[in-house]
Amino acid sequence: MDTLNSLILAGSLVFLASLVVSSIASRFGAPLLLVFLALGMLAGEDGPGKIVFSNYQLSYVVGTIALVVILFDGGLRTRQDSFRISLKPAGVLATLGVLITTGVTGLFAAWVLNLSWLEGLLIGAIVGSTDAAAVFALLSGRGLEINRRVGSALEIESGSNDPMAVFLTSALIGVLGQQGQDAGIAAMLWLFIKQMGLGALAGWAGGKAMVWLFQRLGPRGAMLALFSLGTAGALFSLTTAAGGSGFLAIYLAGIVVGNARVADLPNLLNIHDGYAWLAQVTMFLVLGLLVTPSNLLPVAPYALAISIVLMLVARPLAVWLCMLPFPVPKAEKLFMSWVGLRGAVPVILAIFPLMAGLPNSQLFFNVAFFVVMMSLLFQGWTIAPLAEKLKLKLPARSDVEHRVPVVSGQEARYEAASCLVRADSPAEDQLAGELVLPSGVRLVALYRDEQALEPAASQTLRAGDWACLIGPGPALETAGEAFHPPGDDPYYGYFTVSGLARLGDLADSYGLTLSERDRADSIAEYCKRACGYPLVAGDVLRLDRLEMVIRAAADGQVKSVGLRYLKS
Repeated sequence: MDTLNSLILAGSLVFLASLVVSSIASRFGAPLLLVFLALGMLAGEDGPGKIVFSNYQLSYVVGTIALVVILFDGGLRTRQDSFRISLKPAGVLATLGVLITTGVTGLFAAWVLNLSWLEGLLIGAIVGSTDAAAVFALLSGRGLEINRRVGSALEIESGSNDPMAVFLTSALIGVLGQQGQDAGIAAMLWLFIKQMGLGALAGWAGGKAMVWLFQRLGPRGAMLALFSLGTAGALFSLTTAAGGSGFLAIYLAGIVVGNARVADLPNLLNIHDGYAWLAQVTMFLVLGLLVTPSNLLPVAPYALAISIVLMLVARPLAVWLCMLPFPVPKAEKLFMSWVGLRGAVPVILAIFPLMAGLPNSQLFFNVAFFVVMMSLLFQGWTIAPLAEKLKLKLPARSDVEHRVPVVSGQEARYEAASCLVRADSPAEDQLAGELVLPSGVRLVALYRDEQALEPAASQTLRAGDWACLIGPGPALETAGEAFHPPGDDPYYGYFTVSGLARLGDLADSYGLTLSERDRADSIAEYCKRACGYPLVAGDVLRLDRLEMVIRAAADGQVKSVGLRYLKS
C-alpha cells in the first residue's frame, strides 16, 4: 500500500507541476507541449526525478488512446463550412504532401546518417506527417485567432494525414524486415486505399450512428461526454480491426457529431476540452519519460541537420507543390510551410521499428524525438509572430459572453448569451425593436445597473447595458457585431457596410473610379468575382484607395466588410 501511495503521490505531483509550469509558460508564448515533454524528461532517469521508464509497448498504448481523444475533440470543433472551404487543399497535403516530405527528408537522412536509402525513407516517413495534438494545441489552445481558411486547412491536414504516415512507415518496416516483400507495390497501394476508404466510411457512418444514439437516449452534460468518449473508442477499435484507419474514422465522426443537432453540444465541447488537455499532458509526459536525454547527444548534430531540412526544404516544397492547383494566397502558403508541426505521432511511429526489432531502431527513435523537439521549439514558438507578420492573425473578439445551451428539444441547438452594449457601438441608443441581429437571434432580456428591464420594442439600449440573446449557436457567433464599436477595432476599419450594399453607392461616397460593371455589383458579388478562393473573415480586397476587410462571411459569401481608406 505504501508503494501504491507513493506512486499516486509522485504521479499527482508531476501532473500538477506540469499544469502550473504550463500556465506560467503560456504567458511567455512557450509551446505547452514542449513544456510537458521537458518535464517528462526531467522526471526521467537523466533528470532529478530519476524515474527509469523504458516500456515502449505501454507508451504506444497511452499515445494511441490519447490521440483518439485529441482527434475526436478536434473533429467536434471543426465546423462544416470550414471543412468545405479547406477540404481539397488539406486532402492533397495529407496525402501527396506527406509523400513529398517523406522523400526529401528521407533521402537527406540516409545521406547524413550513412544509412541505406530505405532506412532513410523510414525516418522520413516517421517524421513526415504533421501532428494533430501539436496543431490543435498551438492554433486553438493559446487563443490564437488566425485566418479561418488557413487554420482549417492546417487542422484538417493534421487530423487526416496519419493514414499516409502509418501506411508508409508500416510498408517500409515490412520491406526492411523482409516481411511481405512478395506483396509488391500494388498490394501496398491497396492497403493504403483500404485504410483511407474504410476509415472515411466508418467515420461518416459512425458519426451518424452517434448522433442517432444521442438523440434517442438524450444523455446530457457529463453523461453525454462519457457516451461520446466510449463510442469514439469503440469506433476506433472496430475500424482498426477491419483494416481501416481508426484515426481518420474518429476525426470524421467528430466532425459529423459536432455539426449535428445534438442537445447540450456546448457542454459537450467544454467537457471534451478538458479530456483533450488531460490526454495531451499525459501523452507528452509519458513520451518525455520514455526518452533518455543522454542518448540524444550523439545524434544531435545529425538530427538537427535533418530538422533544418524538414522545416526549411521538405515541408515548404511539399506545400508549394501541393497548392499549385489551388488559388491560395502567397502569405497563406508561407504560413502553412512553416506550421508543419511535429509532435506525438512521429514519436509513436518511431516505436514501430523498436517493436519490430529492426536494426538501428533506437537510432530512428532518437532522431525522431529530436526532430519533434526542434519543431516544437522553433516552429511552435514563432507561430503567433509569423501570423501577425503575414497579416493572418485576427483580433480576438469577446463580445458574446457566457454562452449556455437552452433546453428546447433533443435536436435543438439554441443557446443563450450575454452581450455588453459598448459605447459607440451600433446598439447604443438603438431601439430594441430596430436592433439588427442575425437571422434566428432574439433579444429576450435587458439588464441595466443590475436591474431587469422589459425588452419592449420601444426600449432604448444604453452603453453599459447587458443584452441577453437567444438563437442558434452559429448565428450567435456573429451577433456581437451589433455591440462592438467599429472604431475600437482598426484591423477591420472604422466603418462597417453590409455585403448587400451596392458598390456604386460606396464609390460615390469615397470618390472612387470604377467600371460600370463594378458599380452595378453588390459588395458581396464583387468580392466573389474578384477572388478565386472562398472568402473568410480577415481577407482584404483593394478597391482604388479603399481597402475592404471582410468582417463576416458564410460559405464564401460576404455578409459585411470593414472599410479602411488609404491616403494617396
